[in-house]
Amino acid sequence: MDALCARGDEVLVLDDLSSGRRDQVAQAALFYESDVRSADAALAVSRFRPDAIMHLAAQMSVSRSVREPLFDAEVNILGSLNMLEAARSAGARFVFASTGGALYGDAGVLPTPEAHAATPISPYGVSKLAVEHYLDCYRVTHGVRAIALRYANVYGPRQNPHGEAGVVAIFCKNLVAGQTSTINGDGTQTRDYTYVGDVVQAVLLALDSDVCGAFNVGTGQQTDVNTLFEILSGCFSSPAPAAHAAARPGEQLTSALDCTLISARLGWHPEVEIADGLRLTASWFQRNAGVALAAAGPVPISA
Repeated sequence: MDALCARGDEVLVLDDLSSGRRDQVAQAALFYESDVRSADAALAVSRFRPDAIMHLAAQMSVSRSVREPLFDAEVNILGSLNMLEAARSAGARFVFASTGGALYGDAGVLPTPEAHAATPISPYGVSKLAVEHYLDCYRVTHGVRAIALRYANVYGPRQNPHGEAGVVAIFCKNLVAGQTSTINGDGTQTRDYTYVGDVVQAVLLALDSDVCGAFNVGTGQQTDVNTLFEILSGCFSSPAPAAHAAARPGEQLTSALDCTLISARLGWHPEVEIADGLRLTASWFQRNAGVALAAAGPVPISA
C-alpha cells in the first residue's frame, strides 16, 4: 500500500479491521471497512474499477484453521472467490498471497521448488492450494490474469504475532517488555524468514507483469528458532532469556523456498540478510513499543 501510493497509484484498501489497524492505512489511500466475504466488498471493488487486485485478506493462523476449519474455508476460499469474481467483472489483474511452508510441509528437497508436490496437512494450507486451483480455472475459463505468490515466513516492522512468522513479533514484544520468551521443543526447527521490504518488491513486480502461475517468494535459507532469538536478543539492551517447553505435536521441522523461478521470470531476488532484517524489525519495535503492545493486546509468550 505505502509503496503503491508512493509511486502515484490510486489505491483502495478493503479491510474488516479484525486484526488490521485503521491508522496504518496510508493517508493517500481510500479506505472501506468491509468483510472480504461480503457483497459490500465486491460492490466496492466494482465501483472502484481497479486495474489490479492484491488479495492479502485471510484467516492466517494455521492452529486456528485446525480448530475452526469451516471458518478458515469461509474466509480463505469463499472470501477469495468473492474477490476473484470482482476481479473477473472488473477485468483486473489478480495477485494472490499464498503460502510456501504450509503447502510443501517437511519437503524432501530444500530449498523446495514450485515443482515439488504440494501436500498440505492443515486446513489453512488446503484452503490456499484450493484458491491456487481456482486461479488456474479463472485464467483458462475467464481469462483472468492471476498469479499466486507463495510466501515464506514474512517478518518486519508493524508485524502482529498471529501469522506464520509471528515468532519474530512475539520475541520482539517480549524483549521490549522484559518478558521471558518460550521456545517450543529444542529450537532447531527452521523456517525461511523473508523481510517484508523484499516481499513488497516481489508484489510490485507481480502487479506490473502479465506472468501467471505460482511463484515462491523466500530467501532459500533456513534459520532455526534458537538462532532467531539469539540475533534478536542481541538487539536489546537488557534482554530477558528464553525458556524451552515441550515441542508442539506435528510441528513442521524444516522449510526453505527455492526462488529460482521468480528470479528468472520476474527478475526478483531477496536483498535483505536475516541479521539486518531482524535488526531493522527490532529497532521498529523499540521505537514503537507502546503502540505495538497496545495494538496487539495480550502478548503470547510462546513461539
